[in-house]
Amino acid sequence: MVFGLTQSVDINSYKNVNPTPPNPIYPTLSSLDANYHVSEDVLRSALFIPSTFKHGKDGKVPVLLVPGTGSYGGEAFSHNFAKLLLASSFGDPVWLSVRGRMCDASVSNAEHVAYAINYLSAVCGNKRIAVVAWSQGNLSVQWSLKYFPSTREAVTNFICLSADFRGTVCMPCTPSVWHQTRSSNFITTLLSNDGDSAYVPTTSIYSRTDEIVQPQFGKWASALMHDIRGVGVTNCEVQVAAALKPAGTVYTHETLMINPLAWELATDAICNGGPGRLDRIDMSCCMLTKAKGLSLYDVARTQSLTLTCGKAILTFLPKTIKEPVMPKYFTEEEGVVLKPVAPVGVVEVGKEEVPVVEANVAEGVRV
Repeated sequence: MVFGLTQSVDINSYKNVNPTPPNPIYPTLSSLDANYHVSEDVLRSALFIPSTFKHGKDGKVPVLLVPGTGSYGGEAFSHNFAKLLLASSFGDPVWLSVRGRMCDASVSNAEHVAYAINYLSAVCGNKRIAVVAWSQGNLSVQWSLKYFPSTREAVTNFICLSADFRGTVCMPCTPSVWHQTRSSNFITTLLSNDGDSAYVPTTSIYSRTDEIVQPQFGKWASALMHDIRGVGVTNCEVQVAAALKPAGTVYTHETLMINPLAWELATDAICNGGPGRLDRIDMSCCMLTKAKGLSLYDVARTQSLTLTCGKAILTFLPKTIKEPVMPKYFTEEEGVVLKPVAPVGVVEVGKEEVPVVEANVAEGVRV
């Protein structure tokens, strides 16, 4: 059970009833934004807002949590960052649960994130929010910041956990897994025109012993974020920052979310409104193996995400034999050379069918 929520609440719901935003943000908030091709009802209902959420009126920073491939937001964060934030004095979390558990096309997943960022800011009186993402969720956030520029004004900082900005070596099967393979069209497009540099203050935290994303160390790390725009970036490989200490031992793709150094850096970033800084935190946290406030049960449940996500990926239908096609305005971006891809089709999610079509998008999106 998530701190402050009862067991009767479906924390993984993607059919939430949320109010209409005070000002229209669909089909675009800015003329520079891409148009959405997922319906607004679907985008809005994917955002889970706890009944305890105060919309920033209590001085806490609204925090959007974005899950990774094979997971809903509730199950991904309920035993780590959601629990810690709900118990904190500085952050107030909400999270996304995308239909299909983020296994569908990464472009569609990113639309959910872009909408959620602008929606959450709008219902909080246009306050700027913090974004914490895990795994593929980081790609979705960075894509949103690149192709929906209005989101940049709504985000105070971006905290990345186990990111795969440069993709990873994996067995392609579902649409989003295809998109996350190294040198995929999705990754190529994201990284083009300095897409591997931050658009907002960014803190990227990762583990060299990540069993899903590799390489994840040194200058080759998939999670490494550059700072050509000078907005402020901190890259933290926990085995380097906490060398020879408990917090710098073996942490997997999933258990990085219970790492004490990861939590302290995230805390510093949220409280200070920029990238987390090691020189501002108490490095004695590195003598712990889990963040203060988490139990051994929380550790076990976070570890179990390996099986939860793996099962979701294996059972998602239909599987594809090639990377899905991308909407036209991405492929027309200057300097992007893409490989042939599979035609767009109908993606089946459980018993429901979700038509996937090329986006009808604005011309001349700036990056």
